[in-house]
Amino acid sequence: MIELFCEMKNFVKQALDEPGSHGFDHTLRVVSLCHIIGKAEQAEMDILIPAAIFHDIARPLEKKGIPHEVKGAEMAEEYLTGISYGEERISRIVHAIKAHRFSTAPVPETLEAKILSDADKLDAMGAVGIARTFISAGEHGGDIRDGLDHMHEKLLRLSDVIYTRTGKEMAERRHRFLVAFVQALEDEREMEKRVGLDY
Repeated sequence: MIELFCEMKNFVKQALDEPGSHGFDHTLRVVSLCHIIGKAEQAEMDILIPAAIFHDIARPLEKKGIPHEVKGAEMAEEYLTGISYGEERISRIVHAIKAHRFSTAPVPETLEAKILSDADKLDAMGAVGIARTFISAGEHGGDIRDGLDHMHEKLLRLSDVIYTRTGKEMAERRHRFLVAFVQALEDEREMEKRVGLDY
């Protein structure tokens, strides 16, 4: 199974060949988080790991207005069907991919879908999440203010929508770090405003 997972990762890596906030390194971190949470929560890893590997394969298509969770599920289904991975397993993987995104339906219904959703959120929190936020802001022509706004609009809310016990434990630590960073950043920016130099 490990060899098969490696083949899946190599396939997905070709689709995510550009670095960025949702590059292949993000996929690898989500896979690692799924491995940790999945083992603790006794998930079916033959469902969870492929779902994690494929969850963002269609991210580059977001630029064309195509929802990556929908297209990604289709791409995963096509690949897994091609290697005869099993109809029931494929169906559960497809559901997990479709349900992993924070901002859209459907709601994760299976343990594996909940873990994938948790892992994806966890990689948007803590130190890594902060780094990704500013990469994303730059990708969209934004600045520090845009990154900070994103933290308030989304990242600071993520700890409230974690499903698993293990995920909640990991989220608590990352959320505390995120809160401390946001406060420090706002304090520094407030100092700049108070000085108010005009030269």
